[in-house]
Amino acid sequence: MNGPAGAIVPDTKSWTWVLERPCPECGLDTRDVRPEDVAGLLRDVTASWRGVLSGDGPVRTRPAPDTWSPLEYGCHVRDVLRRYSGRLHLMLTETDPLFPDWDQDRTAIEDRYAEQDPARVATELAEDGAVLADCFTAVTGDDWHRTGTRSDGARFTVATFARYFVHDPIHHLYDVTGLRAVRD
Repeated sequence: MNGPAGAIVPDTKSWTWVLERPCPECGLDTRDVRPEDVAGLLRDVTASWRGVLSGDGPVRTRPAPDTWSPLEYGCHVRDVLRRYSGRLHLMLTETDPLFPDWDQDRTAIEDRYAEQDPARVATELAEDGAVLADCFTAVTGDDWHRTGTRSDGARFTVATFARYFVHDPIHHLYDVTGLRAVRD
């Protein structure tokens, strides 16, 4: 998300590598995450996000001109929760669906993340997190093996999708708090 003098450079890399090795930044090793535990992790991280967005800190302040503020990251995480709820639904109801494209950077600009109300974002993030956590809780048996494919060709089972997904809200919480998922 960092870029030259005030511009947020779009993140174009594929983060699927988090399924194969620990994240050196946030410390999460998704290989240690059981898909059945993702719902609980999600509930925990959304509670932490509520604290970030409801706290006394400067939620609208960017730590650097080319880095999102906590509010902007919170809006992104909320929208990730919504996007992944839709994708999980597709995986559970269709045969190997192709996920629609999503330009997260365009969404941040068009939806004016920096201008949104932090209290409302905190509430929506908590609500959307609860919905997705409930969806993951409901997955059982062979449904963990159902598949879906991203437009770049990355293919997931519901199990790998769950592990891949949970890195996002945890990693962005690290981005705004500096607290690693795993302490060294």
